[in-house]
Amino acid sequence: MVDTKGIAAALSRATDAGEIPGVAAAAATADGPIFEGGFGKRDLATGAPMTADTVVWLASMTKAVTGACAMQLVEQGKLSLEAPIKSVLPQLASPKVLEGFDAAGNPKLRPAKRDITLRHLLTHTSGYVYDIWNAEMGRYQEKTGTPGIISCMNAALTTPLAADPGEQWEYGIGIDWTGKAIEAVSGQKLGAYMKANLFDPLGMKDIGFKISDAQRKRLAKIHARTPDGLVSTDTEIPQEPEFEMGGGGLYGTVGDYLTFARVILGRGAVDGVRVLKPETVDLMSKNAMGDISCRAMKTAMPPFSNDVGFLAGWKWGLTFAINPEPLPTGRSAGSLAWAGLANSYYWIDPAKKVAGVYATQVLPFFDDKAVATCTAFETAVYRAI
Repeated sequence: MVDTKGIAAALSRATDAGEIPGVAAAAATADGPIFEGGFGKRDLATGAPMTADTVVWLASMTKAVTGACAMQLVEQGKLSLEAPIKSVLPQLASPKVLEGFDAAGNPKLRPAKRDITLRHLLTHTSGYVYDIWNAEMGRYQEKTGTPGIISCMNAALTTPLAADPGEQWEYGIGIDWTGKAIEAVSGQKLGAYMKANLFDPLGMKDIGFKISDAQRKRLAKIHARTPDGLVSTDTEIPQEPEFEMGGGGLYGTVGDYLTFARVILGRGAVDGVRVLKPETVDLMSKNAMGDISCRAMKTAMPPFSNDVGFLAGWKWGLTFAINPEPLPTGRSAGSLAWAGLANSYYWIDPAKKVAGVYATQVLPFFDDKAVATCTAFETAVYRAI
């Protein structure tokens, strides 16, 4: 029997101290879940409590789910990691690279040197970027009236590349294009595909792009960290989007996301249900971008993100960040992880057979207090096992 008192203490300490509004977290080993709980408030304005089944914006934790769906279609031969993605997405037949701006402030574009592949999209080496961490792309969007990705408008996907495909890692909208590729070859909307091929088979009943009436009663507000403290906001992803955002649109519970993490921990299967082949998960869990390494993410929009320095030198799989060295928390080298903009985080450690999911709802991303609490949670999980 795992003693989880230390895990609960690490989480409640931060909410009791007012460092974060509320947090929900869950963890599992190869034998199954060992912890699930909620602490603090899901809305500081109303005082509503955060519970284990509080619904949160998973944001970029969506990416790994979209990646798993894409890899199911690779298994079936409907998508290819290496073939030009223009074969299923003709919109990407002639990508352009942003080379700066002329004297009048107009963007200068040139044709990309090579085609974009699914591997590029899944590893953030396609050249696509996010304006949050790329000021030049923000300038392009402002000059051309191109909406930001959070709008979930198709026009948001029309930005040029910041680099030639396959030449550098920069975090961006590639997984949103992956979602479009899934739709193109499956004939289904992304959310419908996920539901039929992942969520329903795995019993993940509390996750999706659209917030149901029942979920709204348990929905955590996203809080902004301001000079006056934490403030509850009405920030929300459009509920009638032009496209379902494979890079960041899912809402759900930490328990449901833990089920997904356990699938990866179980090399494609959990509780007797298989959704990916073992060799596919092995492929997803390895460096998938060769000699390229991740770089630090420098914020271009401080209200939405702080600088994210720890990534420098890390690798990227299909579609996870991979730490090259062991971490002080107890996490093994070669573990898989990522995060969501409102300070949600997960990790999957194949060597020690443990996974954890943590979600507070605070902006900007990589908030010191939210990260410190997540680190304490992870450390407590390793101590408990």
